[in-house]
Amino acid sequence: MTSPLSPRLLRAGLVVIDPDSGRTRRVITLQYNPDALTRGFQLKTGGAEGGAKGEALRITGPPVQTLTLEAELDAADQLAEPRSNADAVELGLTAQLAALESLAYPSLTAVQDAAALLAAGTLEVVPPPAPLVLLAFGRRRLWPVRITELTITEEAFDPMLNPIRAKIRLGLRVLTVNDVGTAGRAGGLAMAAHQQLEQLAGRARGGRLTDLGIDRLP
Repeated sequence: MTSPLSPRLLRAGLVVIDPDSGRTRRVITLQYNPDALTRGFQLKTGGAEGGAKGEALRITGPPVQTLTLEAELDAADQLAEPRSNADAVELGLTAQLAALESLAYPSLTAVQDAAALLAAGTLEVVPPPAPLVLLAFGRRRLWPVRITELTITEEAFDPMLNPIRAKIRLGLRVLTVNDVGTAGRAGGLAMAAHQQLEQLAGRARGGRLTDLGIDRLP
């Protein structure tokens, strides 16, 4: 039995947001939290070869940050209680995987509308904006992201060939003001993520020069 004083276990997941209204369309919660989150940074700095003096110390914008995570899904617990998990009995993990896959597709309505415009002779069809996706990795790390990679490995199946155990690998690119500007819902989330980063950095405990074996700087 869980103690009432035990902290609540938070789940990582994706929040799908309407880019215009800001309404939450869907929350995709990862069944098990990833064991690792790999983050890479491609810095944007001045100081190109032959550039002006002092440019090497300039940061021209937020870095390009990429995220990679792997997570597991398993329907065993739901299948152990079939009366209260009818969807899992019927579909296994198919619905959960479909929710993730759908993020890689334009909506069917958008496809149909584009086809109708082309059939009517429209020379150029501008695709509508995709839903905004937010990666939630705890309360203090909320990143607006674009999915760049999705790999699904289905490892076990029920008698109807519904997947009941799977691994997913997600590649994401964090959206910054360089990508979405500062206005609108996406811009606001990008600015909030930047602000949260600076606030967390401000709480880091600093060291001393003597810790590095240095009495004073030259």
